[in-house]
Amino acid sequence: MIRTLAFLAIWGASAILAAAQDLTALARLDPAKSAISDQLIGKTQVSLALSQGVPFRVLQLSDPYRIVVDFSEVDFGGLRPDQLLSAPGDVTSLRFGAFRPGWSRLVLDLAGPMVATDIDMRVDASSGEAQFSFALTAIAADDYADRVTPPPENAFTEATTPPARVAPSDSFVVVIDPGHGGIDPGAIREGISEKSLMLEMALDLRDVLRRQGGIEVVLTRETDVFVSLPARIALAHQTNADVFVSLHADALSQGRARGATVYTLSEKASDLASEQLAAQHNRSDILAGVDLSDADDQVLGVLLDLARQETMPRTDALAGALVAAMKAAGGPINNRPRREAAFSVLKSADIPSVLVEVGFLSDARDLANLRDPVWRAIMTEAIATGVLAWRKEDLTRAALVRQ
Repeated sequence: MIRTLAFLAIWGASAILAAAQDLTALARLDPAKSAISDQLIGKTQVSLALSQGVPFRVLQLSDPYRIVVDFSEVDFGGLRPDQLLSAPGDVTSLRFGAFRPGWSRLVLDLAGPMVATDIDMRVDASSGEAQFSFALTAIAADDYADRVTPPPENAFTEATTPPARVAPSDSFVVVIDPGHGGIDPGAIREGISEKSLMLEMALDLRDVLRRQGGIEVVLTRETDVFVSLPARIALAHQTNADVFVSLHADALSQGRARGATVYTLSEKASDLASEQLAAQHNRSDILAGVDLSDADDQVLGVLLDLARQETMPRTDALAGALVAAMKAAGGPINNRPRREAAFSVLKSADIPSVLVEVGFLSDARDLANLRDPVWRAIMTEAIATGVLAWRKEDLTRAALVRQ
């Protein structure tokens, strides 16, 4: 059986990214099953046979015209250019190899302006082998220029996520992130999947918030699709989010996790259970979320730390408001409702971001609650109440700072 996984992005007129779960090992290219061939005048087909699917991104660059494909990552081994390109044509030459840790690069030099279309990574579910392909089609130079942009810091978006809508500067934008999705079901207990429950709660939470008026609500996914962790973060930046709330109902094999818990970001987990939970979540963190290929690591680290110094107190206040609202609604609340861990989905330095475990499917009581639509509705209202309470407090604090 063949399944199709859309992975990554063309930066230009639009940005597209998708990623697949747990594709972190090194893929190897099979030259015998790979080729770059001219089909017609102004039409070229590129096909690469890989030992497994991997995340990738496709860039269109100019001066000179060229297509760049970055993989995370591919071993080109002893590949020779003539094994892929038998003779110059629309693609005049190519080069490949590692260009920084964790990334491999393939560069196609073009005879003229061409656009990459029909980008596809088809993965055989039984063998895991993948066929990565795209077509190159000639276009006018002026049209090509419109498609060429340098990759922005957070250019990762998801092919299957809702289109990003940039809200007016005076609006309040809430990004709701239903955990997991698509090929990543999250926790499963007694026929109940985390991805389905959290999507249902996220859709309900969106409706509750929108009824308040003056709130722009964006979901990182609105259907059962896989969305990479970087794509979730990128969507929050693209929509100028004021707050990011990720919803989960995980299962833990160690300890007795139960009751609603709100997590904030910390490189050091507050406890062993939180560390285990973050590790479970981050297995889908295939890409870094920010393209750092041209950045100085030390300078970038200082800038991120400065941004987090401003954002962290606001994030803590958001977590406190959510805990208070869920507790007032009857919870149940975890005996340590405020915890910290290195969740990749919370790593936006400039957006207050929290991860809410509304309950744990591994606990019988929580499972029963999560199955109950009335209980879910109460918790959804409580989360909305917490977000709105935080917004009011945050506006007050901002006014005092300005004074």
